[in-house]
Amino acid sequence: MGRPLTQLEMLIELEPIAEQNLNRHLSLAKAWHPHDYVPWNDGRNFAAMGGTDWDPEQSRLSEVAKAAMITNLLTEDNLPSYHRVISENFSEDGAWGTWVGRWTAEENRHGIVMRDYLVVTRGVDPVELEQARMLSMTTGFDPLAAVQEADVDPDRLHNAGFLHAMAYVTFQELATRLSHRNTGKVCNDPIADKMLQRIAADENLHMIFYRNMCGAALDLAPDQALDAITLMLTNFQMPGAGNPNFRRHGSLMAKHGIYDMRQHLEEVVMPVLRIWKVFERNDFTAEGEQTREELAAFLAKYEKDTARFEEQRDRIAARKAAKSASS
Repeated sequence: MGRPLTQLEMLIELEPIAEQNLNRHLSLAKAWHPHDYVPWNDGRNFAAMGGTDWDPEQSRLSEVAKAAMITNLLTEDNLPSYHRVISENFSEDGAWGTWVGRWTAEENRHGIVMRDYLVVTRGVDPVELEQARMLSMTTGFDPLAAVQEADVDPDRLHNAGFLHAMAYVTFQELATRLSHRNTGKVCNDPIADKMLQRIAADENLHMIFYRNMCGAALDLAPDQALDAITLMLTNFQMPGAGNPNFRRHGSLMAKHGIYDMRQHLEEVVMPVLRIWKVFERNDFTAEGEQTREELAAFLAKYEKDTARFEEQRDRIAARKAAKSASS
């Protein structure tokens, strides 16, 4: 077995593939403008400009839709944190640098249009939303922190920042796509649904770029790439994990089918692993095989934990239904 590749060596080896995927992305990405997705006629001044301030009765969104929209928007707001991680671990030159800039510019539209929609329609309290944004962005989010703090052999973290970042955004972009699409369905507003479908389409194209690049990394350095994927999945955190009220909002979203453990496993993790043929490949060394066994054990445990969560959720729902029927 040869020595592990350094991060710089991987970036250089993969740059031609990055350029191909960048060009593919540019050929498929559709230009769109946030102002086209906001019902401006619904807007009116707030008290500071002679109007009326927000009142809960003004919102047409359910509590579930509010929780999901706030969670998704605060996640988008933390773009500076994600940009920092990506730019630090990718190259600022060539196709890599062009991709980082393009991806950041496209992602920035998401927070713009969602905030405009919520403020114009008075869907949520704009003061609380701004306070949450300030707190969330001040705290920031580092998707690699959980991996770096994991109780693992330090050698597994050596020269792996690029691979960890690539693996994380592959799954995170797909998770965000799913969350946006399902949020649109519970908003009971065709304008919000159309807006969130547009955002989800962006996220899907972004995911494909990262998924293809991570797949190329698996071909280039199978053991190293699989180790990064395994470390990331076993320590995965959603990008909104540090947001105010994340646990309460996340619980509501899981309860109402916007994003839960089953969806994470069956609609995010497993489809990507199948495309990479992680459990069919024969190019791993003994070390890689050991890592694959670690991943398989984690997925089996996650499946059991998911089933346990669903049983508990169903019992709680049944008790509430019975109590409601008897009252």
